[in-house]
Amino acid sequence: MKKPSTDTSASGLRGEYEGASDDYTVGQDWHAYTPQMHERWRRLHARQSALTDRYACRSFREGLARLDCAVGIPRFEDANAILGPATGWQLVAVPGFIPDAVFFDHLAHRRFPVTRWIREEHELDYLVEPDVFHDFFGHAPMLLDPAIADFLELYGKAGERAMAMDALPMLARIYWYTIEFGLVREGDELRVFGAGIISSHSETVYSIDDSGVLRLPFDPVRVMRTGYMIDDFQKTYFVLESLPQLIDDLVGLDFGPVYEQWRDAPALPAGESLPGETPYNPKREMTP
Repeated sequence: MKKPSTDTSASGLRGEYEGASDDYTVGQDWHAYTPQMHERWRRLHARQSALTDRYACRSFREGLARLDCAVGIPRFEDANAILGPATGWQLVAVPGFIPDAVFFDHLAHRRFPVTRWIREEHELDYLVEPDVFHDFFGHAPMLLDPAIADFLELYGKAGERAMAMDALPMLARIYWYTIEFGLVREGDELRVFGAGIISSHSETVYSIDDSGVLRLPFDPVRVMRTGYMIDDFQKTYFVLESLPQLIDDLVGLDFGPVYEQWRDAPALPAGESLPGETPYNPKREMTP
């Protein structure tokens, strides 16, 4: 299997694609992880989990506790024994980035692709490509939430139409600003549920506490029109009133006319509000 191409990495993709199946899945090969790799996982897990009580949404905290993955790189089969009965999802190991059509097909069948390699020591704070820590720690806990579980399946099924209408960038922004970089309101506080945030120590704090960042109420059309950053903190975050809002706001929306109206328009710059928009910035009570 040849490596897929991507415009998010200029240095070439990592991962061993030789021997991958047609759907880009591979064995996790858990026994190949070294003690140093497991120790690296433990440090990453300890650093990020220390932030969850203060910053992560309830579903993430509860899901992380159920998966119980603090002691080392988890076995996907063990996680699947929890995910399957709960929401019907399964983790499948992949070498790294996979083609869009393959990714959508996995999601449409409740299979979440998880990169099997772990970042190097010098990449603890940042890396462009997703690794096993980002994919498992960031995403797997949320697969136990019924709203996210259902949304991801529907998102996967929407991929074919977006590709056929040459509107994939618009659909990708929905995923980026929710599953990767989404915020949700819980009571009077903002909480993180996006994996791209919760797997990054610095952006977790920045997304909630920085007074200069633009936070907007979730609006699917606005989201689909908004560009995003792939190599820096986000300049715009969208806030859900609840996780079920993902389903409520998107299921009844006919994406076809939205794609036709906006697919050829330049993306709105991240970090800039439109006339008449009111930023979402409720006062957040900080706990010591």
